[in-house]
Amino acid sequence: MEIILALALGITLSAASGFRIFLPPLAVSLAAISGNLELSSGFAWVGTYPTAIALGIATIVEILAYYIPVVDNFLDTIEIPTAIAIGTLLTAANLGDIDPLLQWGIAAIAGGGTAGIIETFTAMTRAGSTTMTGGTGNFLVATAEALSSGILTILAFTLPFFAAALVIGLLIMAAVRLPKYINSWRRNKKGIGVEK
Repeated sequence: MEIILALALGITLSAASGFRIFLPPLAVSLAAISGNLELSSGFAWVGTYPTAIALGIATIVEILAYYIPVVDNFLDTIEIPTAIAIGTLLTAANLGDIDPLLQWGIAAIAGGGTAGIIETFTAMTRAGSTTMTGGTGNFLVATAEALSSGILTILAFTLPFFAAALVIGLLIMAAVRLPKYINSWRRNKKGIGVEK
């Protein structure tokens, strides 16, 4: 049961990092510092003050940067692989002391996969917003993403099983909508399929 709880926590934090990559690791760092979260061996550095300070600064910079036109779309391109890495790390840090191969395998598939899907979905949503509104609606997308990351992070620590179920729902929605976004983007790039 402990590994299932840890997996629910890891997946939820990974999804939250798909919305904003530095906020969930900051919460994990603060929870570890306060003694409310025990990290897997090898992850003690996450629960240190220098890490928390660095993550705090990175969180503020990231959140503010998403409100700058053009920068927000650029960030999406570099944050997809970063979110996968952070999601993998967050899940591995919460799985406890299990076989390293199993720990990193689960972390890469469940955590990295979840973060990557959510980040890709948000990037496509922002691209759609940029196309439809000329970027003027992107601040709404940025606000929704920051709130989603914060809410999921809080739920991960307070209601991990509910939060994991919510994340599974988000992943299903993303899996259904991503192919439509991609096909629409391809048609628009080629200049076809746009109704007048």
